[in-house]
Amino acid sequence: MVKFSKELEAQLIPEWKEAFVNYWQLKKQIKRIKLSKIPKQSHTVEGDFGHSIFDSIHLLAKKFSYNFSGSRDDNFNIIKVRKKTRKGSDEEIYETELAQLFSEEDEVRVFFVRLDEELNKVNQFYKKQEGEFVERGETLNKQLQILHDLKQIISDRRRKSSPPSKPSNAEVFSRSPARNSDYSVSFGDSDETNSEVSQTDEAIMTTLEKNGINFVNSGRRTKTKKGKPKMGIRIDVPVASNPSGAITAITSMLWEDLVNNPTGEFIHKRKIQCAEKIIRSAFVELYRGLGLLKTYSTLNMVAFSKILKKFDKVSCQKASTNYLKEVKRSHFISSDKVVRLMDEVESIFTKHFANNDRKKAMKFLRPQQNKDSHMTTFLVGLSTGCFVSLFCVFAILAHLCGIFSPTKEPAYMETVYPVFSVFALLSLHLFMYGCNLFMWKNTRINYNFIFEFSPSTALKHRDAFLICTTLMTTVVGAMVIHLLLRAAGFAPGQIDAIPGILLLCFIVLLICPFDIFYRPTRYCFIRVIRNIVCSPFYKVLLVDFFMADQLTSQIPLLRHLETTGCHILAEVFKTHHPETCHSGRLYMEITYIISFLPYFWRALQCLRRWHDDSDVNHLANMGKYVSAMVAAGARITYSRIDNPLWFAIVLITSVVATTYQLYWDFVKDWGFLNPNSRNPWLRDDLVLKNKSVYYMSMGLNFLLRVTWVQTVMHFRVGPVQSRLLEFFLASLEVIRRGHWNFYRLENEHLNNVGRYRAVKTVPLPFREDSD
Repeated sequence: MVKFSKELEAQLIPEWKEAFVNYWQLKKQIKRIKLSKIPKQSHTVEGDFGHSIFDSIHLLAKKFSYNFSGSRDDNFNIIKVRKKTRKGSDEEIYETELAQLFSEEDEVRVFFVRLDEELNKVNQFYKKQEGEFVERGETLNKQLQILHDLKQIISDRRRKSSPPSKPSNAEVFSRSPARNSDYSVSFGDSDETNSEVSQTDEAIMTTLEKNGINFVNSGRRTKTKKGKPKMGIRIDVPVASNPSGAITAITSMLWEDLVNNPTGEFIHKRKIQCAEKIIRSAFVELYRGLGLLKTYSTLNMVAFSKILKKFDKVSCQKASTNYLKEVKRSHFISSDKVVRLMDEVESIFTKHFANNDRKKAMKFLRPQQNKDSHMTTFLVGLSTGCFVSLFCVFAILAHLCGIFSPTKEPAYMETVYPVFSVFALLSLHLFMYGCNLFMWKNTRINYNFIFEFSPSTALKHRDAFLICTTLMTTVVGAMVIHLLLRAAGFAPGQIDAIPGILLLCFIVLLICPFDIFYRPTRYCFIRVIRNIVCSPFYKVLLVDFFMADQLTSQIPLLRHLETTGCHILAEVFKTHHPETCHSGRLYMEITYIISFLPYFWRALQCLRRWHDDSDVNHLANMGKYVSAMVAAGARITYSRIDNPLWFAIVLITSVVATTYQLYWDFVKDWGFLNPNSRNPWLRDDLVLKNKSVYYMSMGLNFLLRVTWVQTVMHFRVGPVQSRLLEFFLASLEVIRRGHWNFYRLENEHLNNVGRYRAVKTVPLPFREDSD
């Protein structure tokens, strides 16, 4: 049976951790009460030389009086819990008084003082969160009513007036001169045959105005050039909150402005659909927040019950019954607003967003996490066995064919090696990610919540291992086929297309629209890559910068892709010159760009976060990636120009960048090197019990950060050994990144260093126009 302390720690909401009952502190206080009784008992034993018959009689009389003489009520009234109101506010607080002296009075009094503090803290936090959620629910109801009325106006206008030559899903509008993320929609007549605003529309608009929505020029009822009334309502499309929907809406607006109607008088119904999608997401987040608050209430109630039972056991009294009654009467237990609001959200969501299909609605509101499948485990084992067998076959064939001999080595290493290295590094990264998922799950780190992954479609460690082993089995199988065809006498020009075909198949599978081979994960990956490439235009989510950090460790993979693309294009255009794909001017310029891009994207993300949060730390983080770009550029230049000056430049820039990165790894990302921590030079809260693991991890991260030293030493080795050494160093960087991932997410889970809230606040589409 799992101890409640571990269960509580596993189910704690990280962002609300400080608001939960400090169960561990109260347990320590109970231990002090228990220890305070020991000296008195030992003193009694040392001072007495035996027990008399009167002691037994006294003990029996005490038990008899407890069971039969009505002193049970006195035990229940050992403490008195009083509810008071603080001066200057309506806030109720609890204060406990000891109505009967305990043998360890001081420790008991401290215990109840702390218990009162915890109860008051829980009540205050619960009231605050409950008030916010209730207010949010009222706002969403208002937004939903506005959306419903707006749809009705559009439907009436479309039914009455749209001429056949114009699209049926367009309405007349005028754009507001306010901020770029705000749109002011005007409903008027687009044809001379249209009548004035109907009485129904007038009534609806009046209702909307009462709900706090301003129609542009509603007081003056201004008219268009043709003398028809023109009114508007503001629709906010929050670019930062929902990048996909916002970019779609803005693109649609620009297309309509520039192509369909340069004068800007049409709005597609996509704007209304975007607003509806935002409101639906807001309801889902509200329901999720209410569920978290309900869990918060339940866990705290159980914690109070457990701790009071422990107190009764130690004090040999029945003091907890009276206090537990007050806990059950307190606001965080007695209030039913959360339950009623959850029921209301369920009914509203079922009616308006699920076509009265409750089962469909609950799939959105309560997504279920997929259970582990034994078939997945079996497939992982099967693909691993196939991979090992094929790799052994490849090694034997490579030896028999003499593929690494001096005569055959250059062509193979130039055309085939880069593609297979791409898949090998990618598979290694997937393997490390699977290890991360396994460790996060075992240490109860809520990675799905932190990354905002859907529990029903999120990858598990078995799935990551399956993808990794399947990919590598396919790649090694292609390598074996390539060698067999070479041994059969096929010309290299005919069979060297196999790696390119394999790469093409992988890209097709990645963008495949059919629901096969983890489509939600593939599309999530594509969406995150899009957000990274367009970093300044999207609000940076944690998963975005986490993936961008992964890309900074896969620069060798990107450079292999560059080499592969160069050879493929050369073969296609029949202009193949091997030296062009290694030392050509254009190739080297692209090499600089590829080496800079991951750091550049990450720096842009830091710049966007600084713009959004006004936190100078983001600018300091951007400086880390700028220094990495300078160091990478210096190393590439030194590989071409080997002289003492560039060696000194590489040494200085690399040392500065490495020192910067190590500081940020240990202090900012992992939260270590805190001299005032109760865990020397670590942080106060740790997931792993063995502290030595953290110290060894810091040392390992330091060693893997300085592997760049080899790249500037210029060891004299053969081409094959040079390629293998390059692949080995790239693999070490991937391993370092996987190792870094665990501690970065551990720190996020414990301390919320990224400042992401437990419940997302979705900006709503309709608001009052203040202009």
